[in-house]
Amino acid sequence: MKTRRSFIQQVSLTAASLPVLNILNAACMNTANNDKQILRVAIMGLGGYGTRVAEAMNDCKRAKLVGVISGTPSKIAGWQKKYSIPEKNCYNYENFDAIKHNPDIDAVYVITPNALHHDAVIRVAKAGKHVICEKPMAVNAKEAREMVDACKAGNVKLLVGYRMHFEPHTLEIIRMRNEGEFGKVLFFQGLSGFIIGDPTQWRLNKALAGGGAMMDIGIYSVNGSRYMTGEDPIWVTAQETKNNPQKFKEGVDETIQFQLGFPGGAVASCLSTYSMNNLDRFFLNGDKGFAELQPATGYGPIKGRTNKGEIDAPVVTHQTVQMDAMAGIILNNEKPVVPVDGEEAVKDLKIVDAIYEACKTGNKIELKL
Repeated sequence: MKTRRSFIQQVSLTAASLPVLNILNAACMNTANNDKQILRVAIMGLGGYGTRVAEAMNDCKRAKLVGVISGTPSKIAGWQKKYSIPEKNCYNYENFDAIKHNPDIDAVYVITPNALHHDAVIRVAKAGKHVICEKPMAVNAKEAREMVDACKAGNVKLLVGYRMHFEPHTLEIIRMRNEGEFGKVLFFQGLSGFIIGDPTQWRLNKALAGGGAMMDIGIYSVNGSRYMTGEDPIWVTAQETKNNPQKFKEGVDETIQFQLGFPGGAVASCLSTYSMNNLDRFFLNGDKGFAELQPATGYGPIKGRTNKGEIDAPVVTHQTVQMDAMAGIILNNEKPVVPVDGEEAVKDLKIVDAIYEACKTGNKIELKL
């Protein structure tokens, strides 16, 4: 794996890569006039991904980890020591509503199992703090809409951890598509999958995960189909395959193939699975060219190519770029190239709901996003 390189270390990039930097700068927001504004964040859920976000925030310029929320006292103590977090900024799941009275916390990043997002986000919104929620934002579109409405009622912003919306290779493909370099978009393929391990983990527990592979890895192809084509789908068909019902219980999907249709005429063919490795690829085809990302959504490095050659883009730590960009969105109403708000998550979950319905009924489901 390549060492993460800062923007300063990228000054030697060729002229061909300059559009990528321009797009990335737009995604990361203009920090020149906002150096003194720092988004002060508490992380809720101190597991593996919460740790990854915390480590990435060490390099942030506009966001800082200042608090923690966890049900495990030993984790809180360890994070306090490692990240110099004051006792007054530490909470558990019973008392975190008290952040309402803590002026030193601006936002809470909810990184708990999927089914716990809904109630946590609503409680944070009622406490008057901005919310960043890991994806999928909820286990269905109904819950997602309730979360959006609660944040509007609380006059706080709700963002979702769509880290790929700030990733340089991804943004370069979006730029090229927007400028017509691929011509009319005809086809998208999204492959998202890996062989999942421990059968007792929460990701295989419907009550906590809301489903199976689709709610974990498949959401990348759902969301990716939208930002790669630049359109929202208008129909979906889907088929589920389950070869291991002992491991993948009722309501926990093992493998789903799904197809999407878009208003411009493009179609998508996607695969979500917990039973196959080496599946992390996006492919976009137009009548004038193509684009491929492989890996497409992993933690890095992302690699991409088009009909014009390899994409020469900086390698970044996704969560660092994401959190700095989100600071600009929350503090200064700055606009990312690809939206990361709660409304985007509602659209994704409407598609996921329709995929599950299509699997059960065998019907083609019309979508209105």
